[in-house]
Amino acid sequence: MSPESKKLFNIIILGIAFMFMFTAFQTCGNVAQTVIRSLNSTDFHGSGYTSMAIIYGVLSASNVMTPSVVAIVGPQLSLFASGLFYSMYIAVFIQPFPWSFYTASVFIGIAAAVLWTAQGNCLTVNSDEHTIGRNSGIFWALLQSSLFFGNLYIYFAWQGKTQISESDRRTVFIALTVISLVGTVLFFLIRKPDSENVLGEGESSDDQDLDVNESAQNNMTKAVDAFSKYFLCLKCRNCSGTTSAFAFPPFPGNFGLTIPQYFHASRYAALKYASLLKKSLKLCVTKEMLLLSITTAYTGLELTFFSGVYGTCIGAINKFGTEEKSLIGLSGIFIGIGEILGGSLFGLLSKNNRFGRNPVVLLGILVHFIAFYLIFLNMPGDAPIAPVEGTDSSAYIKPSKEVAIFCSFLLGLGDSCFNTQLLSILGFLYSEDSAPAFAVFKFVQSICAAVAFFYSNYLLLHWQLLVMVMFGFFGTVSFFTVEWEAAAIVARGSDYRSI
Repeated sequence: MSPESKKLFNIIILGIAFMFMFTAFQTCGNVAQTVIRSLNSTDFHGSGYTSMAIIYGVLSASNVMTPSVVAIVGPQLSLFASGLFYSMYIAVFIQPFPWSFYTASVFIGIAAAVLWTAQGNCLTVNSDEHTIGRNSGIFWALLQSSLFFGNLYIYFAWQGKTQISESDRRTVFIALTVISLVGTVLFFLIRKPDSENVLGEGESSDDQDLDVNESAQNNMTKAVDAFSKYFLCLKCRNCSGTTSAFAFPPFPGNFGLTIPQYFHASRYAALKYASLLKKSLKLCVTKEMLLLSITTAYTGLELTFFSGVYGTCIGAINKFGTEEKSLIGLSGIFIGIGEILGGSLFGLLSKNNRFGRNPVVLLGILVHFIAFYLIFLNMPGDAPIAPVEGTDSSAYIKPSKEVAIFCSFLLGLGDSCFNTQLLSILGFLYSEDSAPAFAVFKFVQSICAAVAFFYSNYLLLHWQLLVMVMFGFFGTVSFFTVEWEAAAIVARGSDYRSI
């Protein structure tokens, strides 16, 4: 197998492994609150919302340290270990206890940060400046397909169910655990890519010894820089690989270092990320980042809503009849369709967009406002916090399954509008040193997602919609302000259309 074929093989295996893992995990997240609510009539008492709040909170706090962890243990072992923790979290639902449920939430928050850091490393090692766009597109498409399979399984498995029995729960989560473990094991099929910088045969061993520490540090320098530019961007499910964060040359990788070299590399990584943290803190108080943080906060809030709250609302409405639980899976499928359609369309259009990013963001907020209005009319206010028996309440119109599923599509489409353009403008404004910008972006998004999952335990639906409308409006205005400033930069000579 040629070196290029081996790298493409690695990318495909990476994408398929993530497809299996997130088929299990995203399906688990979509139905978690519905399942937990059915358990609260037993000795178990917990909240799927609180669990997701813990996951996102720990994830945001763990982002800074995980590149050093990946540098020490290596990307392949990091991927495998993280996959085991994902599988452990899903397996907890087979026979859940409050202590194991919340403990697993903490571990998976850490594992998620490690997983996406290692994924960025692996993608970078197996790409160059000519193939990074293609490879990120392949990975992204395989990852997004996970939204279909797991939710399709829920749709058929829970067809005609009004209550989730112990047998139903165990069957679903045993299947999801096995699917996640299959994806985890697939990481071992990833092969070490051929080194592009092979030491010449004529070099003496003394020269090699003298250069080993320097080469280890150089490799680590490139590795850490690549992590900074990639892992924060690629974590976003909507990134189509078109932002300037991908325009970064490959590095030889950190394979084959001895234990002393690993400790040397980890110390260097710690210093590097101390510098990254300092830059990120300085960046937080700049005008542009403060404005974009409002937009980023909105993406965190609506991420929580469509990934956890909305499916719970659908599953709680008794007037949907025997399809109420299976509709959760169908909702997830249509969210995925909206995500893939929007991400693909705006990723392609970004290369030849003469009108900038504002029209896409405007489309996104209009689509979301339409979705919020229809949800407000269609869904009863107590749906997010309804008891295990569900709710018989009505909103302003008779609950419609068709409207509910259409809103799922709109939520996914609008989310892709915001995320693709946020990543694009961050890559443009901070193209020289994008790592701190993406660090702030993911930190703010994760923190706001954690806060939103927490208040979802208490707020009625219309209050949650109001919070998102307010943040969405001001986030759109703030994005427009920054985009107009970006246009002014272009007028002074920058190549804006290339972003």
